[in-house]
Amino acid sequence: MRSMTGYGKGTAERAGRKVSVEIKSVNHRFLDLNIKLPRALSFAEDAVRSAVKKAVERGHLDIYVNYEREECGKVSMDEALARDYCVMAAKAGMKYGIVNDFGVASLFRMPDVVTVKEEEEDEEALSALVGEAAAQALDGLVAMREKEGGMLMSDLLAKVANISAFVDRVEELAPLTVEEHKNRMRERITELLGEVEFDEARLMNEAAFFADKVAVDEETARLRSHIKHFADICRGGGALGKKLDFIVQEMNRETNTIGSKCSDSKIAQCVIDAKCEIEKVREQVQNVE
Repeated sequence: MRSMTGYGKGTAERAGRKVSVEIKSVNHRFLDLNIKLPRALSFAEDAVRSAVKKAVERGHLDIYVNYEREECGKVSMDEALARDYCVMAAKAGMKYGIVNDFGVASLFRMPDVVTVKEEEEDEEALSALVGEAAAQALDGLVAMREKEGGMLMSDLLAKVANISAFVDRVEELAPLTVEEHKNRMRERITELLGEVEFDEARLMNEAAFFADKVAVDEETARLRSHIKHFADICRGGGALGKKLDFIVQEMNRETNTIGSKCSDSKIAQCVIDAKCEIEKVREQVQNVE
């Protein structure tokens, strides 16, 4: 089991070039990627996206790619243009009788005198660096998601065990509810009729009707099946979140049905406790990949 929350970082450096990839992930219904690359690496976006899809199935991922290099380009000077600026500065000084303070710093600030021509990037070499850094970042991300997923699974299985205990209690109380109802009916009839005899068979029919009305055998059986299925899926590995979310919905539906059928206060308390635990499970499942 993997959580959808995680972080990973990777760096690759070669021949004066350095690429670093940082990935942060949070929960999301689907795989949602937000990739930010410098313009020099825009060609590598598809490769990064493909690598992430192979490693991650769900979650919102913010992916930041940074690029540094030692040599940014070749500096050149237009000597003819520089000479013209110097000549014009000297002529202006002589013509207007002013001090010629046109120095090297001023010359280099003049338009088009000094230009920087960036070297063409080796896309193949850069792609290799991006792939190496992305692989490191994804390894770290997956490792963290698996670590948190292990803790999530332990917590989920503990909560599901609690729900199973509530089901045990409901199955224990359900037959007693029918018997208590039958005794209450007998007491009320006796109180109303006194010594007058009444039809015992009619009382049994009413008790049977009530027992059928409040029977929760099917619901508890299905709920147990959902609990077992939930635990089996947790231990299965892979992308589990959507399956678990569906099973939690079914568990909640069966629990609601049990609550609507039973009027016994003890069973009602069990149902409330079970629903509270199911809600905790539902919240946790939202962060499972």
